[in-house]
Amino acid sequence: MLAVTMGDANGVGPEILVRAAHAGLIPEPFRVYGDRSALTLAATRLKIDRSIVERFDLDDLGVLSIDDIAPGTVDGKVGAAAVDYVERATRDALSGGVSAIVTLPINKEASRATRPGFSGHTEFIAELCGNPPVTMMLASDRLIVTHVSTHVRLSEAIARARTPRILEVIRLTHDAVRRLRPRARIAVAGLNPHAGEHGAFGAEDDREIRPAIDAARAEGIDVSGPEPGDTVFYNAVHRERFDAVVCMYHDQGHIPMKTLDFDGGVNVTLGLPIVRTSVDHGTAYDIAYQGIARTRSFELALSMARLLGGSR
Repeated sequence: MLAVTMGDANGVGPEILVRAAHAGLIPEPFRVYGDRSALTLAATRLKIDRSIVERFDLDDLGVLSIDDIAPGTVDGKVGAAAVDYVERATRDALSGGVSAIVTLPINKEASRATRPGFSGHTEFIAELCGNPPVTMMLASDRLIVTHVSTHVRLSEAIARARTPRILEVIRLTHDAVRRLRPRARIAVAGLNPHAGEHGAFGAEDDREIRPAIDAARAEGIDVSGPEPGDTVFYNAVHRERFDAVVCMYHDQGHIPMKTLDFDGGVNVTLGLPIVRTSVDHGTAYDIAYQGIARTRSFELALSMARLLGGSR
């Protein structure tokens, strides 16, 4: 059974879940972690029969009332509830109660109101799982990217681009892509312009990235780089030279992915002892509860969860 966390009640998560269920887009048994109040409100506003919520296998945390929900606003209580849903689902996955977790979007600002150190789903779930080495993978039919670092300031991202971490992400990427594609040809993007151009624009590419690539090759991984960041995605997508790109920081991977396939990307956390996928978009407060949020990323996240869960 899949677990689906409802996300921030003031965002598009509840309506995406209700609309997808109403349209029959969740084809197997699933358990929802959230608040009945938000799901019922979403069904009401979307003019969907509220009995659909009654048919959910719902782990109702009962944290929020109708009066707590104000679509389109940042609220600390709502943000705290969204994290609680994720924690409950993760613990059930760790105990074997559910086969995989699919998460709908939360708002980091809202969640940080009660958890000041909160930086996102990926890091929080990893902490609950004992902090194994993990990486964020964004995957679509057009491109797969993984990240050496994600939700940190750029100066810290540069500091984290070190040989052991880069090698770790190459290995995680290789293992995941082998389950998703016929081949696993990995490109590693450079950190500096032109991958440092032999030290002219920075030493990190030769000092930190290249040794990780050499070590991965010695393990039999088909990996290339460091590849200049301004051409590697073109070569992956249009020339089909690579099956995935290891990126050094958040925006290096997110910008090409969201430009190429904004609605078709799935977020996967690699390295966990459980399967976790997510939609590749945020809470979209500006359109919450209006019935216009697209459900495609959620459908793809469900499919990816089934695929990865079945391949374990």
